[in-house]
Amino acid sequence: MPLLVRTWNLFHGNTVPVARHGYLEEMVRLVSADEPDVVCLQEVPIRALRHLAAWSGMNAIGAVAARPRLRSAELGHHITHLNHGLFRSAFTGQANAMLLAHHLRVDDARAWTISRRGEGERRVCQIVHAAEVGTIVNLHVTTKLAERQFLRTATYIEEVAADEPVIICGDTNVLPGEGETYDALRGWGFSEPAPSIDQILVRGLPSSQPLVWPEDRRRVDGRLLSDHAPVELTVG
Repeated sequence: MPLLVRTWNLFHGNTVPVARHGYLEEMVRLVSADEPDVVCLQEVPIRALRHLAAWSGMNAIGAVAARPRLRSAELGHHITHLNHGLFRSAFTGQANAMLLAHHLRVDDARAWTISRRGEGERRVCQIVHAAEVGTIVNLHVTTKLAERQFLRTATYIEEVAADEPVIICGDTNVLPGEGETYDALRGWGFSEPAPSIDQILVRGLPSSQPLVWPEDRRRVDGRLLSDHAPVELTVG
């Protein structure tokens, strides 16, 4: 059965240009409205993890990357709510999250730390195994260290899931044609990348070409949601 897979960096719920009001709930409802099977999200405020299932109607699995500076996601949320465009993730912390349709059976879910000591903000790679799909990966790397962290993650995934289908989703902060990672992934049998830093790469399953959402598809109340566009493709 074909499965619709999406990835989106939510920019902490901000718009372009940034505004005082956040649109996180609207973003989650939009990206899940047509009942996709898998949605990988990055830059999710930690407090929002508890609401994702209700907003999306899907099973939600979170992986905390950077914890709130004030040690309280709730307090960080209230401070950020004063002006989302100004504070962004300064007080809320951030996480990766994966939304899964209820028909997918999760066998295992864990997080692997991408960043190393001295590399600044903590980054994680979310790894979920679904019986009907294989290994689904949700990554987000640091811009200044993007190629290093992207290749590190791809190498790790190749080691732990070498003999099964894999879907890698997320914000790579690396464009196709830059660095070595996309060439390495091609050599390992992964599909061709989308023309953006946000990617869905598939190995071991038939897949369509990745589609980057046009801007009009992510406008709500005249505002452009996030500084990233969702990317999607169909597998199976």
